[in-house]
Amino acid sequence: MNDMNPDFKKNNLLPAIIQNSSSKKVLMLGWMNQESYDKTLETKKVWFYSRTRKKLWEKGESSKNYLEVDQIKLDCDNDSILIFAKPAGPTCHTLKESCFDKSIEDSENNDFSIEYLEKLIQTRKIEKPKNSYTTELFDEGIKKISKKLGEEASEVIIASLAEKRSDLVYESADLMYHLLVLLANEEISFDEVVDELSNRHKK
Repeated sequence: MNDMNPDFKKNNLLPAIIQNSSSKKVLMLGWMNQESYDKTLETKKVWFYSRTRKKLWEKGESSKNYLEVDQIKLDCDNDSILIFAKPAGPTCHTLKESCFDKSIEDSENNDFSIEYLEKLIQTRKIEKPKNSYTTELFDEGIKKISKKLGEEASEVIIASLAEKRSDLVYESADLMYHLLVLLANEEISFDEVVDELSNRHKK
C-alpha cells in the first residue's frame, strides 16, 4: 500500500467508502480517524472509529466478516477515503452483501416501509441536500433532534387523550420519523432496536 496522507487536520473524522475490489460494488460507509487509518494500514484490514462508542472497531470483530484491504485511494482534497477490499462475508449487519443493496428508486416503486424511510434519512444525512428539513435537523445536531422528538411525543399523548384517531395516526408518523432521524444521527439502525425487542421477548 502507498504512503497515503488523509488530511485529518482538516477534520478529525473522515468518511471512508468501502468497495468490493472484485465486483467494484460499494459495500458500506464508515468513519476513520488517524488511529483507525493507521491500524488499517498496519493490519491490512479495515478499522473504523465509532462516533457513538468513542472508540476504534475492526470491521468483522463480531461477525468475523473482515474486510481485507487491497488498495486505498484519496479524493482530490485528501478528505475522503476510498478503500478497495475483499470481504470475508456479508458486509451489512442485515447479512446482505452491501449496506446499499436497496435503492431509493426501487423503494419508490414498491410499498412504503420503515426500511425505505430509514435509508432515505441515511441518504439525506450523507448528501445534505439544500431546502431539506432532514438536512436542517442533522445540521443543528442532537439537541435540536431530541427536542423535536420530545415535542412529537407530547403531541402523540395529547392526540391519544383527545381520542382523535386520525390525529393520533398523524402524530405517531411524526414521532416515528423523528425517532429514525435521532437513531441515524447516533449511528443506530432500526434493526438494532428490533433486535433488542426480540431479546426481551426471548427472556
